[in-house]
Amino acid sequence: MKALSISDAEEMILALQDEIRRSDESRYDHRLHGVLLVAQGMSCPEAARLLGDGPRTVEYWVNRFERSGFGGLADGERSGRPSRLNARQWEQVNAWLRQPPPQCGLDANLWDGKSLSALIERKFHIRLGTRQCQRLFRKLGFRLRKPRPMVGHPDPALQRAHKKTPRTGQKR
Repeated sequence: MKALSISDAEEMILALQDEIRRSDESRYDHRLHGVLLVAQGMSCPEAARLLGDGPRTVEYWVNRFERSGFGGLADGERSGRPSRLNARQWEQVNAWLRQPPPQCGLDANLWDGKSLSALIERKFHIRLGTRQCQRLFRKLGFRLRKPRPMVGHPDPALQRAHKKTPRTGQKR
């Protein structure tokens, strides 16, 4: 039987590993494969090399599986970094976003990450980056609208002066 190969294998391996890490279900399946390889007699470093993970990572999976069974391989809750805004401040930001920026003392016509960041820093003395403020929009149920550029309108007199062909029925 002819051996199959994947074109650009090095890059595809990285892409496949990223895809496995992205999905919760595939992450669980990936851990299952690691534990299965160890259960079949492979060492943790060998299994890790095959799966593209660190040997210590596979050891953690095996220990979690021994301790908690299949549930030990599932993703746990990840709290993430605590919010820098308290509940009262979240409510205030939500209220601000429900009115036009000029009513909050801003020069902008539409809300964007920069204007929200500036307002939060001015009112609460808390620095949030533009990208973090864009995430706040989404968390509060808003979608970011980009202003449409104004299209310039041509001057009819200048158009007539540059026109190459005369209007029908007119002489040059």
